[in-house]
Amino acid sequence: MAKKVQKKAVQKKTNGFGKFIKWFWLLFVFALICLATPFVLASMGALGEMPDHTILENPKTDLASEIVSADHKTLGKFYLNDNRTPVTYEDLSKHLVDNLVATEDERFYKHSGIDFRRTITAIIQLGQKGGGSTITQQVARLLFHQKEGRGNVINRMQQKFKEYVIATRLERQYTKQEIIAMYYNIYDFGNNGDGIRSATRIYFGKEPKDINQEEAAVLVGMFKNSSLYNPITNPVGVRNRRNVVYKQMNRNDLITEQQKDSLQKLPLKLNFTPEHHNAGMATYFRSHLRNEMKTWIKDNPKNKEGDRYSLYNDGLKIYVTIDSRMQAFAETAMKKHMKNLQGEFDTQNKKNKTTPFRNLDKKEIEKLLKTAMRRSERFRVYTKEMGKSKAEAYASFNVKKKMRIFSWNGEIDTIMTPRDSMLYYKKFLHAGLLSIEPQTGYVKAWVGGINHKYFKYDHAKQGKRQVGSTFKPFVYATAIDQLKYSPCDTISDSYYCIPEGRHGNLKDWCPKNSNGKYSGMVSLKSALAKSINTISAKLINKVGPKNVIQMAHNLGITSEIPEVPSICLGTTDLSLYEMVNSYSTLANMGQYVKPIIISRIEDKNGSILYQNVPETKDVLSEESAYVTVKVMEGVTRYGSGARLRSRKNTWSNAYRKGIITGHPYEFTNDIAGKTGTTQNNSDGWFMGMVPNLVTGVWVGAEDRAVHFKSIEYGQGATMALPIWAQYMKSCYTNQDLNISHESFKEPENLSIEVDCEKWAQENEDNLNDNSDF
Repeated sequence: MAKKVQKKAVQKKTNGFGKFIKWFWLLFVFALICLATPFVLASMGALGEMPDHTILENPKTDLASEIVSADHKTLGKFYLNDNRTPVTYEDLSKHLVDNLVATEDERFYKHSGIDFRRTITAIIQLGQKGGGSTITQQVARLLFHQKEGRGNVINRMQQKFKEYVIATRLERQYTKQEIIAMYYNIYDFGNNGDGIRSATRIYFGKEPKDINQEEAAVLVGMFKNSSLYNPITNPVGVRNRRNVVYKQMNRNDLITEQQKDSLQKLPLKLNFTPEHHNAGMATYFRSHLRNEMKTWIKDNPKNKEGDRYSLYNDGLKIYVTIDSRMQAFAETAMKKHMKNLQGEFDTQNKKNKTTPFRNLDKKEIEKLLKTAMRRSERFRVYTKEMGKSKAEAYASFNVKKKMRIFSWNGEIDTIMTPRDSMLYYKKFLHAGLLSIEPQTGYVKAWVGGINHKYFKYDHAKQGKRQVGSTFKPFVYATAIDQLKYSPCDTISDSYYCIPEGRHGNLKDWCPKNSNGKYSGMVSLKSALAKSINTISAKLINKVGPKNVIQMAHNLGITSEIPEVPSICLGTTDLSLYEMVNSYSTLANMGQYVKPIIISRIEDKNGSILYQNVPETKDVLSEESAYVTVKVMEGVTRYGSGARLRSRKNTWSNAYRKGIITGHPYEFTNDIAGKTGTTQNNSDGWFMGMVPNLVTGVWVGAEDRAVHFKSIEYGQGATMALPIWAQYMKSCYTNQDLNISHESFKEPENLSIEVDCEKWAQENEDNLNDNSDF
């Protein structure tokens, strides 16, 4: 009986254990199902839309279009929201990779997208010592679900499960190296630092491959929260976070304890270089390029369906002809001179009762200001958008408000009326510089103004102003081409009139020389060097205004020019772009080359979408072009341009006051050029050229009534020439630019004598023969 009871007890115990095992496995399977179900549902898209394999292969990110200079530097980018330019893993420095893995995902190379050990640890610790997300999960969230998961716990859980699934898919689709590069490319580092390429350029002025240990630690620290750990707004927090990165590097045996301690003591070092449309290099050029690209995009659809490229999202690479080194030289020369020149202008205007205007009464000034008001954005908003009357719009210009204004010593926060701010800005002198390689038409430097943020108007191409005596070489070129004049031919500088009725004159036209004097017999070379007006008048009377206009158009002028004799003194308005283009044709031995700013365009994959094909044509004989250039060399030998060579102080007050810097320039090579000064000193020009570079400079105020009182300061040789000189001196310091020191090439079988000593011996009997004039 006892045995029977014992047997039943054992059987009962066995049955109980069996049930336990059964329930254990049931619960285990149930737990697995519960655990797997969210993953299955997520992968099926039941928890929300999931990316398919095609999207995983090509994740959608907005890519900025990049402007690449001739020397392979990034000049700027076109973007709306994302200033992003992707890089490959090979473009990242080792420091960026090591710091990232050590700080964000120590077991990155050991898991397949999900680190279960780290996840469980994070759950147990309630995330107090770090989250459980891997680098791959972070990529998944940033790429596909960045804006999801906000709000309640259920939404956050759904996001996590989707992240897990996407992370494992990404690990199958990409290598570890590609995932690291992807993470760096898609992260927003703040201050327009979208992606690592922009971030390293903005915070350190470097490419990603050049980032060192200290810089890498700063950037990796920002992955925690780039809004909070912003180096500009929270440098203390960023330094503390950087030191955490050093601690992680030491923990993973990537740096020693001693190195960690040394690095943590270092101050935060930045080279903050903002990237936006008003900052950086070549801002006026980039603005012009944007318009050119919009036209190209309109004329060149992406496919047969007519889809168009996006300048801001498609990651185009625009290779331009600008050389970043020359552009930097040009901008530096302009800023240095214009700051000094503006200081002198302001000093001279202190006693001017109608400052900054000259020769205007109060009624004329008020009329000018009202015109400016009507053209302003404020007036448009008041009358068009707000429905206010014109009187109310005008009245708004007299209400004081806080504003930030431009000055050469930095921006100023102040309170003034919009009317006063208009008067303040009217006083500023502006500048334009354009530099072209004549043999190729490549535009090498483009400066459109003094500050793009405050003055958007582009004086390199958009603006047109009276060109003054810089037009005279077109008159001389016409005479040389038609009449085969030598630079040594002599003409009488004397009182001269073109009578009423000739060349459309409504009355006698009798131009005077700027100094009011006459020099008697002078050579053509000397006449241009001294910018003698009567000689220009005699030449245009001889060849006719129509032929001079045709010559100007052939050389590169596109604007309409009135068919009157006075154009020989530069009374017409032309752009700096046209002038440099035309002078380039003379420097290029009479062959016109259409200016080029874009050499090629590539899509984000490197496929060439556009390749420039030069447009050239012969418009002037080599002989005529060469002789004209030899005449123009006289300007820098013994004309107003001789200041380029002088070893002595030839600048009088302007030099002594420090307005002219860098002098003496002491150029010794052949330079052909021409200065230009317009009526009332409103515009100052200098056009200068060597065999492989033609550069023009213009300086003047927005309104022609704003100008220097005396020609000592208002002439082109004082306002514009110093910018050209400083720019060229800088270019010559960089031998890699290969700017020519040589003489202009003499054409074969030259029939016109350009050596005046030889010419004098051959023409001794005709030295005083001016019967043609």
